[in-house]
Amino acid sequence: MVLLAVALLVAAFTAFVARTMLAGGSAPQAGAVPAANPTGPKVLVAQRALPVGTIITADSVAFQSWPDNLVQDAYYIDGQADMSKLLGTVVRFPITAGQPLTQGALVAPGDRGFLAAALGAGMRAVTISVSADAGVGGFVFPGDRVDLVLTQDVKGGGDPLRTAETILRNLRVLATDQATTSQVEDGKTVVQGFRTVTLEVTPRIAEKVAVAQQIGQISLSLRSIADNQGEFDRVLASGDVKLPEGATREQEEKFMSQAMNQPLDGATTYVTGADVSRFQRATRPPQNTGGSMPSAAPMAAPQPQTAGGAPAAPVFRGPVVRVTRGNETTIEPAGKH
Repeated sequence: MVLLAVALLVAAFTAFVARTMLAGGSAPQAGAVPAANPTGPKVLVAQRALPVGTIITADSVAFQSWPDNLVQDAYYIDGQADMSKLLGTVVRFPITAGQPLTQGALVAPGDRGFLAAALGAGMRAVTISVSADAGVGGFVFPGDRVDLVLTQDVKGGGDPLRTAETILRNLRVLATDQATTSQVEDGKTVVQGFRTVTLEVTPRIAEKVAVAQQIGQISLSLRSIADNQGEFDRVLASGDVKLPEGATREQEEKFMSQAMNQPLDGATTYVTGADVSRFQRATRPPQNTGGSMPSAAPMAAPQPQTAGGAPAAPVFRGPVVRVTRGNETTIEPAGKH
């Protein structure tokens, strides 16, 4: 019994010594991380995650106190950095939320590779010409998102069919003319006219834009910031984006952000002249194969003679129908029926 008691005491003493040694060895590691110094200099940090190609805005970064011994020369220090020059720069490397921004991580407008850095992975940049009225009166700025509306006249017999079609949606504006930032005076953004707009598109959409510029006139339609949720619901319903089962709110917002940052192609909407005015057409006018001009009223014009002396088919203005009776087909105005 005495030997057993002595063994228990030795075991307890050994465990106590071992625990003390382990606790003493870990104490220096805990003290190796310096505590935050609220009185240290303020450095520029990211307010949220900034992926490659993000354009720096006033709400994406902020100055935050940083420990003296962790401040690097490449950091942007409050009082030394010019924020007016940093706004509009593009992130070259991914930056996590709360991480300090370094001078090598940003590309300024005019620097080599600026536009390439502003593009997302697999994206392209295209430039289109716009007029003052087609460019939303100058109220489009870099970073906004727009739709492209193609206006054209579809020719046929008689007057052409006037149409307007939204061919592409949710395109990010990279620059207006050659400016990638907005000019601010007295705290207000200056509205300026521009003649060209550079957009971020996919390779497939770049081909469509090139063809659209040859077909007719392209106009910009500025999108609202509040369109995100509605567009996300539409994309989610179409199956282009699939949420995992039991997705959290954070995961849903991440998927929505990814979906809303992509240009939308397909499912175009359009209007014709008849949707605007009752005196315009709703369909393309039929070709005038007889070689004569259509008459001024929706009735048969004086029938021209063919080369053999037989009367040619009458030509009407306005909607017509083809009536087939047996082996004979005639063209008559639609109002007659």
